[in-house]
Amino acid sequence: MAAVVIVVVIVLVVALAAGLGYNSLVRKRNRTSEAWSQIDVELKRRHDLIPNLVQTVRGYATHESGTFEAVTDARARAVSAGATADPKAVASAESALSSSLRSLFAVAENYPVLRAQEGFLALQEQLAATEDKLEYARRYYNTSARDYNTAVQSFPRTLIASPFGFHPVVFFQADETDKDVPVVDFTAATTPGAPPTHG
Repeated sequence: MAAVVIVVVIVLVVALAAGLGYNSLVRKRNRTSEAWSQIDVELKRRHDLIPNLVQTVRGYATHESGTFEAVTDARARAVSAGATADPKAVASAESALSSSLRSLFAVAENYPVLRAQEGFLALQEQLAATEDKLEYARRYYNTSARDYNTAVQSFPRTLIASPFGFHPVVFFQADETDKDVPVVDFTAATTPGAPPTHG
């Protein structure tokens, strides 16, 4: 009789531990999903700003069509990658978009009237604020992903993780060159209405 009680107690303890481990994995997976959704929100905001930015610059630099097409194509690829929710694909597409945006801002530097235009300045400020929020969301996601991956791969949770569909997630890694917000220097003295200078 005592042996039966001991077996029952052991089974209950194991079941309780497994249940607690499972619930912990669910919480961590949900936190990681929530963190990814924050990245998604900021990326969509970024994507929404870009057409307005391109149109504003296009109004002043109509002959820079190659740059505008590159930004538009890079944005389309980034939007498509976002639909996959694959951090690796999204990071790659967003890196290409950041590179094309740097080219767009380089074009803008050649147009003093554009650099002084309120709409352009407002768009650039919104883009900078979005980049800051995106960097915060990226850090939060990677922290959540690290905690979740550690839980999935640690004993004894690893015993229940795989059978119940808990698998490690990929970190959202931006290229080192994309961690800085594209910056245009508006402090250079310019004459309003001055013709564009070409480098």
